[in-house]
Amino acid sequence: MNRAQMRTSAFAAVAVLAGSVLAACGSGSDAGGGTAGGDGGVQNAKVAFLMPDLASTRYELQDKPLFEAKMKQLCPTCEVIYQNADSDAAKQQQQANSALAQGVKAIVIDPVDSAAAATIVKSAQAQQVPIIAYDRPIPATPADYYISFDNEKIGSLIAQSLVDHLKAENAEGGILQVNGSPTDAAAGLIKKGIHSAVDPSGFKLLAEYDTPDWQPEKAQTWVSGQITQFKDQIVGVVAANDGTGGGTIAAFKAAGVKVPPVTGNDAEVAAAQRIVSGDQYNTISKPIKIVAEASANVAWEFMQGKKPAGKTQLYNTPSELFVPTVVTKENIKEVLFDSGIMKAADVCTGEYAKGCEELGIK
Repeated sequence: MNRAQMRTSAFAAVAVLAGSVLAACGSGSDAGGGTAGGDGGVQNAKVAFLMPDLASTRYELQDKPLFEAKMKQLCPTCEVIYQNADSDAAKQQQQANSALAQGVKAIVIDPVDSAAAATIVKSAQAQQVPIIAYDRPIPATPADYYISFDNEKIGSLIAQSLVDHLKAENAEGGILQVNGSPTDAAAGLIKKGIHSAVDPSGFKLLAEYDTPDWQPEKAQTWVSGQITQFKDQIVGVVAANDGTGGGTIAAFKAAGVKVPPVTGNDAEVAAAQRIVSGDQYNTISKPIKIVAEASANVAWEFMQGKKPAGKTQLYNTPSELFVPTVVTKENIKEVLFDSGIMKAADVCTGEYAKGCEELGIK
């Protein structure tokens, strides 16, 4: 081989090696998104993950780290821009504008106000930045994709579970309904699901309330007023999530009366503790890992210039809706602890240790 041939051969070897390195960066596979990282052009890209509030502990403790971990796996060099709007729609608009100004390739957003978020969708799509609605839909202006557990199903499941329990106990009286935020389209779906079970149940709906910003304190204040008005007529309360359920339980305890069966949703640690102790009747297990990782998969596909197809359609938006599981004292060990979703060390503390022991949670 002459010197010119040696130079050509060496150059080719370097080119192949460089191509291999680029192909490896961002490689990795998953059941939903296939092999990631065929396009070196999206390496070092940014993706925004915009969450709605701090009233629910899940966003900081679960959604954020799970999404970031999955994105790190899919694209090690990509950057996640995380912001929480703390129940302020105007603040979330500013956060979205800031993300767009920073050149994000996709936005995953759980909207504070589903109607107001239409402006964010329009702004992003005008700049050809795909929007993935997360947990809460954006009905007025279709996002590019929607990922969530089935919220209407959540409402029907928690309410039907309560109704069946009350009938088994031969309860006589009425039900209170504590809904979520009136500005949250997902809360509207949960509310619709609750009514589908409560309205034909034979139990009178004594009163219902749309809780501003899902604030537990506001739910507690409203329920306190209903206790004064209806007293022992209240045989159960359908609360749309664990926060409003916790506020409801606090109202009964503050009034010094027996806590009736109360529902919840989100499977927060505090809710698991209340179920173990008998204060809360049920919650919904919807492992955040499922939706967080699914949204990362979809965002990564969009970032690579692909257009993922939905499994279904909701509000004219390609969607994937996962089915949740009702959790009561009867199945909490199996669903939350045996599955590894929760650890006994986090739940079975102090006053809850005895209840855990009785349920075989270790």
